[in-house]
Amino acid sequence: MSHGSGLIRTTCSSGGAPGPGQPSEGLLDRVYPRTQGALLKVAQMVTLLIAFICVRSSSPWIDYGAYSFFEVVTICDLIMILVFYLVHLFRFYRVLTCISWPLSELLHYVIGTLLLLIASIVAASKSYNQSGLVAGAIFGFLASFLCLASLWLSYKITCITQSTDASA
Repeated sequence: MSHGSGLIRTTCSSGGAPGPGQPSEGLLDRVYPRTQGALLKVAQMVTLLIAFICVRSSSPWIDYGAYSFFEVVTICDLIMILVFYLVHLFRFYRVLTCISWPLSELLHYVIGTLLLLIASIVAASKSYNQSGLVAGAIFGFLASFLCLASLWLSYKITCITQSTDASA
């Protein structure tokens, strides 16, 4: 029995491309802010901003390195999610066709979620029961969960096995 090589296909359902019934004219996509992907991005941005503010406003830090890493990760993640939100909202994916937007968003979510989860774990372990730091770590975990939910709902991975037999 001969097994062929495996082919992996990823499909994106981020709501960027206009579907049936959506107007394709104009710079601003008026339907996108009401889609599931856009609402998840807004929720991620709000939780990341709250996590950043909670950690930033805590005055006496015990471990400065851990919390500056947490701040950098949350702000960078927030900025990248805002960029992808604006790309979909203003339909920049139509103008900048040299960039594979679904692939870049997928890579951002995988790497950003992993870094955010690591930063939240470090922040939680180094919080020493200070309420602002604990709240920042909790909102970091919540933002990690929302990023995972967005990744899970936006991208579907299908594995297809192709046969190399001549009879097939």
